[in-house]
Amino acid sequence: MSEPGHNAVRDAILTLTAECGAGKTISAEQAARAVSEENFQRVLKDVRAEAVRLAKAGTITIYRKGKPVDPDTFKGVYRLGLPQG
Repeated sequence: MSEPGHNAVRDAILTLTAECGAGKTISAEQAARAVSEENFQRVLKDVRAEAVRLAKAGTITIYRKGKPVDPDTFKGVYRLGLPQG
């Protein structure tokens, strides 16, 4: 049981994007595997939902083909990174 306010998916995204630094990105699968190596496929939808929340807050940026995308409308394969600038 995780403590209130603790979000393993959010923590994984924030930790991994901070570790890779500006100008580099992580895959959704990397974040999901950091939460659960055995059940990472189940975690992928949570990673996407949390990535959208974090992107809307300006904490991270969602990239597709190396370009920032709108968190409300992006489709397909995406990567997560720190905001540019």
